[in-house]
Amino acid sequence: MAGRPHDESGVQLPPRVTKQSHTRQQVLDLIERLGVGTAIPSERQLSVDLGVSRLTVRAALGDLAREGYLVRRRGSGTYVQQPKISQDLTMTSFSEDMRHRGMVPGSRTLSLKTQLAGARLGRFLNVSPGEQIVVAKRLRLADGDSMAIETLHIPEALVPGLTPKSLSGSFYELMRDTYGIVIASGTQAIEPTVTNEEESAALGVPLHSPAFLFERTSRDADDRTVEYVQSIYRGDRYRIVTELGRREQPARSNDL
Repeated sequence: MAGRPHDESGVQLPPRVTKQSHTRQQVLDLIERLGVGTAIPSERQLSVDLGVSRLTVRAALGDLAREGYLVRRRGSGTYVQQPKISQDLTMTSFSEDMRHRGMVPGSRTLSLKTQLAGARLGRFLNVSPGEQIVVAKRLRLADGDSMAIETLHIPEALVPGLTPKSLSGSFYELMRDTYGIVIASGTQAIEPTVTNEEESAALGVPLHSPAFLFERTSRDADDRTVEYVQSIYRGDRYRIVTELGRREQPARSNDL
């Protein structure tokens, strides 16, 4: 395969800018001048303004929509989207994450009940199926905007007297300050999903919107399981970020 062209001195030239990539950058510049929630011009108008075909405009808008800069609303138009929040894969709470980003975290308790653990939740929480557990469902907010639905499962013996009002802030801070339990470690799994009717209504997004399903089991310093939580995060407001490092490779015999 031929490489990129070189100039007369042999220096490799930068790749040629395509019409689509140039159009994408022009629309990005437009987005920066517009406010969140503002409608951008129609494909027809952008085609005239930028001097390119509607097909090129449509392709550039499609890229920007997939990247989270724009949101398309059927029968309404295309709008500037709120920037996505990078979700680090660390042992921090939702409230800590939002404060770190300069946002005000909030929570609204949707339901709070006590039930038998049953076989599945008993296995996750390492308790007997007949033990009572607390199930709390909360809508998590940042600067007043809905971000996620969180369903907590905790052995009732660990959180006596838990009320909806006490769940208005950080659960990890509540566990530490009220119950003397400090979250030390955990195991988390993430998978893509879509919102159902209940989740869509609570989050204020269309039915079957893209979302992330987080499942976390947390332990205290004594390696005791203290919570199992399922969270549905809005796919249009989140992206997953993690820091990677190479594992040390075992030495080969010819390296010795």
